[in-house]
Amino acid sequence: MNLDKVISGFFIILAMTLNFGFFYGDMHTIESHSKYELFAAIVVNLIATILKLGDKTQVGSVLLATSLVADIQLIAAAIVWTIAVYGSGMNSEIMAVIVSLSGGALLANLTSVILYVGDTLKSKR
Repeated sequence: MNLDKVISGFFIILAMTLNFGFFYGDMHTIESHSKYELFAAIVVNLIATILKLGDKTQVGSVLLATSLVADIQLIAAAIVWTIAVYGSGMNSEIMAVIVSLSGGALLANLTSVILYVGDTLKSKR
């Protein structure tokens, strides 16, 4: 068993599941989405990105790109949330924007997981 692959796979899949946990729920209901879960998704996505930095393969480059996309979208969602809370106030329209950004990050994470599983299945023992 390759411990590096286990740790990388753990964080890649955890990033996707945390992102899904934040994304799931009524898009316009503020109570359906936790700021703590968004924060956890950002932190785990950043850890997954750091773990992907050492891979110099073609698949590793694409995995890094998908992770960077997810990071940017989740950080943008957190920035929008922060500006809304300290600025104009949170409402259902702003929450829809935050959840939409999280949905884009979820698609990037899903792509990353599919590529990771495909690469794992393709590799020889």
